[in-house]
Amino acid sequence: MEGRNMKVTPWYKQFWPWFLIILPLCAVAASVYTFYLASTSQFSMVSEDYYKEGKGINQDLSRIRAAKNLGLTFALEVDNDEIRIVQHGGKTIDTAIELEFHHATLEQHDFVEKLFRDGTGTYRLNLDAPLEGRWLVQIDAYDQSWRLQTRATLPHDGVIWLN
Repeated sequence: MEGRNMKVTPWYKQFWPWFLIILPLCAVAASVYTFYLASTSQFSMVSEDYYKEGKGINQDLSRIRAAKNLGLTFALEVDNDEIRIVQHGGKTIDTAIELEFHHATLEQHDFVEKLFRDGTGTYRLNLDAPLEGRWLVQIDAYDQSWRLQTRATLPHDGVIWLN
């Protein structure tokens, strides 16, 4: 007879039914949000032309090996408003070089410049603004036959070696 005197609360006033309903609702909301992000994002991690890019990477590696076989070494100094590059190893390069700076995260800061040696054997580039952050620095032959590259964090005191 004790059951008749017990007050029964409706299900919607109890904790456990709401707890069991909210868990799947959170999963549904998260999946809808993930679908929204995936459908509105314009960047793709997979390249449409992955085979061609893979061949390009292999070509870059052969150019790096060519620079190593030539024994090329360059010293790069970056001041606030100037980049100076001096060759220290290998047969002297008498032609222009191509200098590439690729920012680690901000593509709009990337630049490519052709540089010529001055009378002292130094390649120089005047900058509009000081360089800051992490960079991939590449030096290419004018005829694209070799390449040297390194990663650098700027500003940097001293010499950055490419060999």
